[in-house]
Amino acid sequence: MQPVRSAARLSIGFILARRFTLCAFANFVDVLRLAADEGDRSRPIHCRWSVLSDRMRSAVSSCGVEVQPSERLGDPSRFDYIVVVGGLVDEIPNLDPAYLRYLRRAAEQNVPLVGVCTGAFILHRAGLMDGYRCCVSWFHHADFLEEFDGLTPVSDQIFVVDRDRITCSGGASSAHLAAHLVDKHVGRSQAHKSLRIMIIDEVQAAEKPQPGIPIDLETKDELVRKALLHMQQAVDIPLSIAALSRRLGLGRRQLERHFRAALSMTPMQAYKTIRLGHAEFLLKTTRSSLTDIAVETGFCDTSHFIKAFKKRNSVTPAAYRQMAQAAPGEQAGFGL
Repeated sequence: MQPVRSAARLSIGFILARRFTLCAFANFVDVLRLAADEGDRSRPIHCRWSVLSDRMRSAVSSCGVEVQPSERLGDPSRFDYIVVVGGLVDEIPNLDPAYLRYLRRAAEQNVPLVGVCTGAFILHRAGLMDGYRCCVSWFHHADFLEEFDGLTPVSDQIFVVDRDRITCSGGASSAHLAAHLVDKHVGRSQAHKSLRIMIIDEVQAAEKPQPGIPIDLETKDELVRKALLHMQQAVDIPLSIAALSRRLGLGRRQLERHFRAALSMTPMQAYKTIRLGHAEFLLKTTRSSLTDIAVETGFCDTSHFIKAFKKRNSVTPAAYRQMAQAAPGEQAGFGL
């Protein structure tokens, strides 16, 4: 049952791209659901939402789960926001032109547009991101640069609010973006309630850095940031510094000078920091063997991995995992 328009303080229309990311959509809509009612009855009172469609065909996510639309495109001004949930990069050009026309009409009517995951790519393809800052997942940073020449996407924040355009890196950050909108339109207590029920510790601001790069490697040097993103995308099969330099279009010595000035370390040292940081994450959140983790983080063998890990953390990977299991709040990651 849908409440009348005036009863909802926040209304969202969703457009789901072909092979959209289910996690990003589910996190966003569940924050709305939990904020929309008292208790656990899930009635769309304070918030309402609809999955929009041109032909009312089910939308198939990247994992194969289908979502049935609830209404046709219609008038964008019925909603406070239109949210585009993207997914696989290869499917972006295949979005039905009717959706692009709908997004342009929404922009003409001054309806704020939200791009979640690669939804930012779709908004830009529709010509609706010129002059706006744009948040992109660290994982898709290089894809965005290749697709949209001349733009500099923001990949060191979980979401970006720039006037009537909001873009989000996807995944868990879509819950924080939804909570931001709930806080603004419905109330802070409802936003906190939603995240607590979803076992998300706290509301994170837009400026919260994405988890792809270790926090001790933060820098304003754009060249170094690009290099770090390339490193993050090639953790399992590390690039040589010479190959990394070629990708960035500069000499190895020039790259090394930038790293020393920005981070007081060499590119190789930064690369190892990223790989060992990813190893720490895997030790805390998975049951993968040390051998598998060594392979996934680009070490030639387990003994080399253990030696490098102990040098950085002063404990072996096995001891680190035991401490993580014993620490409050850490156990939840295991067995997922």
